[in-house]
Amino acid sequence: MDQKPAPFVPPAPVPRTQPPSMLQMMRIVYRNPLELWGEPSYNEPYISVTGVGGPLVVANDPALIRHVLVDNAKNYRMATVRQMVLRPILRDGLLTAEGDVWKRSRRAMAPIFTPRHIFGFAGPMLKRSQAFAERYQQGGVFDIAVDMTNLTYDILAETLFSGEIAGEPGSFAEQIDRLFETMGRVDPLDLLRAPEWLPRLTRIRGRKAMAYFRSIVADTIAVRSDRMKRSPDDVPEDFLTLLLQAEGPKGLTRGEIEDNIITFIGAGHETTARALGWTIYCLAEAPWERAPIEAEIDAVLASEPDPVKWLDAMPLTRAAFEEALRLYPPAPSINREPIAPEQWRDLTIPAKAAVLIMPWTVHRHRKLWDQPDAFMPQRFHPENRGSIDRYQYLPFGAGPRVCIGASFAMQEAVIALAVLMSRYRFDTTPDTKPWPVQKLTTQPQGGLPMRVSRR
Repeated sequence: MDQKPAPFVPPAPVPRTQPPSMLQMMRIVYRNPLELWGEPSYNEPYISVTGVGGPLVVANDPALIRHVLVDNAKNYRMATVRQMVLRPILRDGLLTAEGDVWKRSRRAMAPIFTPRHIFGFAGPMLKRSQAFAERYQQGGVFDIAVDMTNLTYDILAETLFSGEIAGEPGSFAEQIDRLFETMGRVDPLDLLRAPEWLPRLTRIRGRKAMAYFRSIVADTIAVRSDRMKRSPDDVPEDFLTLLLQAEGPKGLTRGEIEDNIITFIGAGHETTARALGWTIYCLAEAPWERAPIEAEIDAVLASEPDPVKWLDAMPLTRAAFEEALRLYPPAPSINREPIAPEQWRDLTIPAKAAVLIMPWTVHRHRKLWDQPDAFMPQRFHPENRGSIDRYQYLPFGAGPRVCIGASFAMQEAVIALAVLMSRYRFDTTPDTKPWPVQKLTTQPQGGLPMRVSRR
């Protein structure tokens, strides 16, 4: 009788057994923060210590996470260190804005992410995925990490900007990698909470990439604004139009519109791209998991032409993507800072403490998951989902600042996987040795070179 192989355990840093020295910690945080965490981070409900920049709380308990992100969210603002990293890139975009600016942006963008609009994006998502898949016709070895960045960029350009986004997709993937490599890292001066006017030498190299993105946004807005003036009745009702219509004294400033477009170009597609790449990689290393998913995709595509229905019709495909999101959360840390001190059970949280909610460690916590380091999509099969606490699985965050594009990303991912895996098989090569590195998102260092062949 055939026996199912042991689950595939994909690469990840081994938890530390000894705390690093101050100098080691600064080097690790700059190079790859995922390598910083020790055994207590994967075993304890929380950790409370005094760190380099002051008090530090690492929250792993789902009840504590709920307290910080939901029940007492009003007492928590975005953490200083996080803002130092992200604000130079995103300025007043939705991820970094606070207070009234955040409320205005969220209100302006909410209509585009209603179920009606997201279902309307399914057709363009399918069209772009099918066109993208043509590049694999002749087979060969491709870097899937780069390809997924280009695919999700194509989908974003089509769905949110109706294809009217400036810039060349080919250079886009290269520039976004450069941007995250430079400006997307925590600088040692950030850890020390040094004044913002002190230059972060690690980010100076990213200025050219940042200027590239800003120029794309300015050109895109100029083209659409001109079209809205010339042909107001012939303008697509997409993300870009809605943002420009929200411009005004009581709405968004032009700068806030630019910042939100940068946010969705830079973060809105990069996160999905990384998760797609990790999914394809994990399935290639676990062909016993891939086979039933291929069969599911083949059956649905043969009987259901409407991509709107694929997300519900493909539970195995969705589960594999969700398991990749668990193992390699695109946003591996959520950082908050309490405005006033407070008490949670026996934990004292001082004002201005750095409160870290780490999807990376929560998703791999020994007390929350069975075989937490293994790739086991069955955790997310419909019959098992009910046993997962809402606050132990946080790929899109939680609370008022939960990712506004979560439903968009899930639909996009299943459609893209269905198109690609219905036509091709992706296998690893001797050079496929990815290492997860945190540069804003959880990226595969070394890329994901994979052999693509027709099924």
